[in-house]
Amino acid sequence: MMGGEFTIHYSPFIIHYSPLTVHRSLFTVHCSLFTKTMMMVLKKLLHALLLVLVAGFATLAQTQDKQAEYQLGPGDTIRVLVFQNPDLTLETRVSENGTISYPLIGTVRIGGMTVSRAEQTIANALRTGGFIKQPQVNILLVVSRGNQVSVLGLVNRPGRYPLETFNTRISEMLAIAGGVAPTGADVVILTGTRDGKPFRKEIDIAGMLLNNNLQEDIVVAGGDVIYVHRAPMFYIYGEVQRPGSFRIERGMTVRQALAQAGGLTPRGTERGLSLQRRNAEGALETLRPNFDDLVRPDDVFQVRESLF
Repeated sequence: MMGGEFTIHYSPFIIHYSPLTVHRSLFTVHCSLFTKTMMMVLKKLLHALLLVLVAGFATLAQTQDKQAEYQLGPGDTIRVLVFQNPDLTLETRVSENGTISYPLIGTVRIGGMTVSRAEQTIANALRTGGFIKQPQVNILLVVSRGNQVSVLGLVNRPGRYPLETFNTRISEMLAIAGGVAPTGADVVILTGTRDGKPFRKEIDIAGMLLNNNLQEDIVVAGGDVIYVHRAPMFYIYGEVQRPGSFRIERGMTVRQALAQAGGLTPRGTERGLSLQRRNAEGALETLRPNFDDLVRPDDVFQVRESLF
């Protein structure tokens, strides 16, 4: 017996004991149990991750499907094709009342329908009329003119613009119109129809981007009108370098308004500053403003000449 080993002679068996062999066996058992446990944990984690990915892809697909539901409208130009019936190929324009004239079936109303629903409508008319047993109709949108958005007011290129994609947002429409003019307001007015009801919303474009409030950058729809009003102004006259009217910037104070007008002339005095402002009842009041007060729309400042 050496190194803690010993042999037991017992007929008909011989038992050999070695501590090193026992330790190795125990280590092998522990490793096997640890490996099995880790495999079970990894399987559960992979299963949970797979469920999250599936749910995410399903939500994304639903969002894309919803965005892709373009509705045909007056002015749209479409091409209608019927499989194995080239004589029924037609390129036409949707009329103002939302109809088209199609061979064999006559007038068909497709205004307000999605492309897939319009395809089904024409196919059903061909089938029920006995012209084609199993028609396969495809509609291609050639020119989108019905779904237009009007951008009015103080933008660089006011006008009517077609919706080139199905999820165009208000910031993109302003960019298409050349952006807001220097005298345009930060807040724009969006009007239109949603779910058959009148819709109106005021959106602070500058605040939306500065504060990362991108949920305000909503998707526009055909027939919407975007209006950019004149930016709020203040007026200043008297002993200043540049009397006139100026745009009110965000958080502008009276001191900054004086600086915008170039400051006082050598004959002007800060003690001679007065403000004319309308109160809540609409009456005009003359005030002595503090230099840290905020400027309000249509404020009128006067700087008088120093008497000394």
